[in-house]
Amino acid sequence: MNPRTRLLLQLALILAVCAFMFFFGLGAFGLVGADEPRYAQIAREMLHRHDWIVPTLNGQPWLEKPVLLYWKDMVSYSIFGVTDWAARVPSAMHATVLVLAVFFFMRRFRPGAELDTALVTVSCFGVIGFARGASTDMLLAAPFCMAMLAWWAWHETGRKLWLAAFYALLAVGTLAKGPVAPALAVLIVGVYALVRRDGKIFWRSIWWLGIVIFLVIALPWYIAVQIKVPEFFRVFFIEHNLERFGTNLYQHKQPFWFYIPVFALGVLPWTVFSLSALVKSIRESIQVFRNRVAENEAPDWLEIFLLLWILIPIIFFSISRSKLPGYILPAVPPAAVLTASYLHRSAKALSRWRIIVHAILCGAIIGGALFAPWRMLRQHPPLKVELWAVVTAITVTLIVLLLVFQKGLRALHFVTLVPVVLAIGFLLRPSAGILDQVTSARVVNAQLESFGIPAPSLAVFNVKREVEYGLNFYRNHPINRYERDGVPPRNHVVIAKEGSEDAVKALVGDRTVRRIGGLPPQHLEYFLVSKTR
Repeated sequence: MNPRTRLLLQLALILAVCAFMFFFGLGAFGLVGADEPRYAQIAREMLHRHDWIVPTLNGQPWLEKPVLLYWKDMVSYSIFGVTDWAARVPSAMHATVLVLAVFFFMRRFRPGAELDTALVTVSCFGVIGFARGASTDMLLAAPFCMAMLAWWAWHETGRKLWLAAFYALLAVGTLAKGPVAPALAVLIVGVYALVRRDGKIFWRSIWWLGIVIFLVIALPWYIAVQIKVPEFFRVFFIEHNLERFGTNLYQHKQPFWFYIPVFALGVLPWTVFSLSALVKSIRESIQVFRNRVAENEAPDWLEIFLLLWILIPIIFFSISRSKLPGYILPAVPPAAVLTASYLHRSAKALSRWRIIVHAILCGAIIGGALFAPWRMLRQHPPLKVELWAVVTAITVTLIVLLLVFQKGLRALHFVTLVPVVLAIGFLLRPSAGILDQVTSARVVNAQLESFGIPAPSLAVFNVKREVEYGLNFYRNHPINRYERDGVPPRNHVVIAKEGSEDAVKALVGDRTVRRIGGLPPQHLEYFLVSKTR
């Protein structure tokens, strides 16, 4: 097979896997959490106003995040219409471009490992999960990771084009989530220069033309929004960057070690090999730093760079008082690259126990997917389901073991995709309705529409933020919250937490309250509140 044909087949395979992992069933269940529907609604309002500068929610400036996600969603809405799955398309596109960037990077600097690295990256749970969400996390992680790859390409080749790409991509990351992109880049490059005991590496990276490129891309929007909304600097930089990092203002407090299990889950199903690669690289880095490397054993500086790129975001955000899983997403792609490099170099020396534990994890993934609907409904599965899940998990484990022991490393990469694909397929087809019932306001909206409840006649009480923001998007109308806005004077339907009927009656006074429905999986009840008894 000639190189061109081989490249085209590899790219076709990667794009097919990305299409399934990132795009299949994007609308299988509705927007979840508070962020997805909120960001999706902000983009809709900006598109409706033809305003590319000021993000607004229900007509009021919303200044928590920069504008890149909203721009991408506006384009997506213009092409596909305003839907929940269209709001997720930008993240899926960014993840796909990231996987392709990893492929071409490895093809240039570690030829022979490029396809395996792309397959490891595309199958990491952290990448899959955030590629399928209408949030800013993947829109930061993808350009940031590509920027770091570009920096290494410049460091290795000396070509200023790569350094220009580094600054341009950091600017894109800054438009996605703010100053965290350049801050992490400075830390990673600075610590790498320290490990190399070569300060020139850091100072040569500071290029005046690169800074101009960064400012030209990132600065115009920040200036424009500051002019239009003078409180932007205080709200965005002080409250949502400095105070979010240094205080628990936004109620995201977690223990210091929080990101250890988050990282382990983020690199599933490759956790065993990722942790092995990390330990190996840490040992080698310590030897290098202590000058204990034999003269005939040149250190692999790329792996040391990848190690720092993984550890620094984890340590940085572990120090933060506010912790969310998506914060360390930029550490998952380098972990995938390091894992693939480790597997490529250790193909003939992989210990059996690592392969066995990996196979067990693969079986557990598909077994866990079969249990997931019952867990979400907080019900104990029937014995038949339990037996089916256990038998399936054992079967997958044995198949992975058999194929890897017979076929070696190449089989490892492909056979690991199988349980991931099966798990995603099961969750997004047979289980999609349950996911919707348990997690999304889309089902609530569908029930309200079946009752003929108009959007202005809706309120919420004693429910989570995701219910309010979800209904805000699906109804395309501000939602009255009793706790914040008071009880509406007109007839209306209030969505309340189960068991809140007495509290609703106490708040509305002598008005009539009648239960008209509910959604048990989300512990919600619907009450019609009339003006008089």
